[in-house]
Amino acid sequence: MILRARQTILAEGARGSVTKAIMARYHLRENVDPQTYGLGVKEVWEVPPEQHRPGFVQHSFGWPLDDQTYGGAFLYHFGENLVSFGFVVGLDYQNPYLSPFQEMQRVKTHPAFAEHFKNGRRLIYGARALSEGGFQSIPRLSFPGGMLTGDTAGFLNVPKIKGTHTAMKSGMLAAEEAASVLDAPGGRVATSDLNARLEKSWLADELYKARNFRPAFARWGTRLGAIYAGLDTLLFRGRAPWTLHHRHPDNISLQPAATSKAIPYPKPDGSLTFDLTSSVYLSGTNHEEGQPVHLKLRDEALWKAVNRDFYDCPETRYCPAGVYETIEVPEGRALQINAQNCVHCKSCDIKDPEQNIDWRPPEGGGGPNYPAGM
Repeated sequence: MILRARQTILAEGARGSVTKAIMARYHLRENVDPQTYGLGVKEVWEVPPEQHRPGFVQHSFGWPLDDQTYGGAFLYHFGENLVSFGFVVGLDYQNPYLSPFQEMQRVKTHPAFAEHFKNGRRLIYGARALSEGGFQSIPRLSFPGGMLTGDTAGFLNVPKIKGTHTAMKSGMLAAEEAASVLDAPGGRVATSDLNARLEKSWLADELYKARNFRPAFARWGTRLGAIYAGLDTLLFRGRAPWTLHHRHPDNISLQPAATSKAIPYPKPDGSLTFDLTSSVYLSGTNHEEGQPVHLKLRDEALWKAVNRDFYDCPETRYCPAGVYETIEVPEGRALQINAQNCVHCKSCDIKDPEQNIDWRPPEGGGGPNYPAGM
C-alpha cells in the first residue's frame, strides 16, 4: 500500500518507528544532543470511597534508586474513587540488573504511598517510554514532504512531567506551517521550516527555561542535580548563561555485569506488590495469531557476545512486559521473544546496548488495550 500526500505530519509519540527511519534518512539529528528517554510504568487502582481524595497530587524522586539513577513517582486521585500511580526511570541508568517494573513495586511499599492503596484493587497496568531530552535534543523538524510534532520530536517539559499542552501547540504550529507551504505561489510546495516557526512561539521559550533540568541529574546525580535544578529555577529562572548537554544516548550507559551489583528484589505479596505476569494481563495487550513478529533481533551472535556474556541479559529486566526471557539450550542461554506480551513501551528499541533489537509496528494492529483513565 502506498499513500501519497503533499505534507505528512508525524505524531507517533516517543521513539516513533517511522520517525526513526526519517531521522536517519534525512540526518535530522545532526548538530543536536542525543535524545534521552525515561520509562514510565503505571497502575490505576480503585480505592474505597472514604479514602478517596479528589484532586490530591503527590510526587517523589530518588528512592529507591541509587544516587546516579534518575527517576521518581507520581500519584493522583481522580474520577470515581480512582488512583493513578506511576514510576519513571531514566533509561540512561547504569546497573544492568535494574528493573523499572520492580522499582515501581518497591515504591508502593513506602508509607507515603502505601496508605493510598489500602483496601484497594488494581484495575489497569501499562508502560511507555517518554522523551526527556528537552530543548537541546529537538531535531530538525522539517524534511522533504513532512514535519515532526509532539513527543516523537521530544516536546516534553521534563520538570513538570507534562507534554500534552506542548504536543498540542507543536501540532498547531505544524498545521500553520503546512498551510503556508501548500499555499506557495504557482501551486508548488515550498520547503517547510517548522524550527523557525517554533522559535517564535511560547513553546520554545518554555522548553528553553527547562533545558538544564534533566542533564543536571545525569551529570551530578540525584542529590546535587536537585540542588542545581532548584538554583537554576529560582535564581536564574531558566535563563542561566550556559546550557548543559546530554553527552551520550541511553544505550551506551550500562556498566558490565561483572562490575555491577545484583539487586535482590523482594517477592510480591499479591495485595500491594505484584508479579509481571498478572500485571501484563491487566494491560489487555493482544496481538493477532499468525502475524509476523514485530520485534526483530538483527544479529543473534551479537546478542550472545554483548547482551548475554557482557551485560547478563539486561532486556529480561528492563522490559516491563516479560517479552524477553532466556531459555537453556545445549549451546547455553538463548533469547526467547514473547512478542504477544508487548505493551509497546519501546524501551527495548531504546536501551539495547548495540541497538540490535528493532521494534516495528505489528502488522495486525495489536497492542495494549488501555481503557479510559490510563
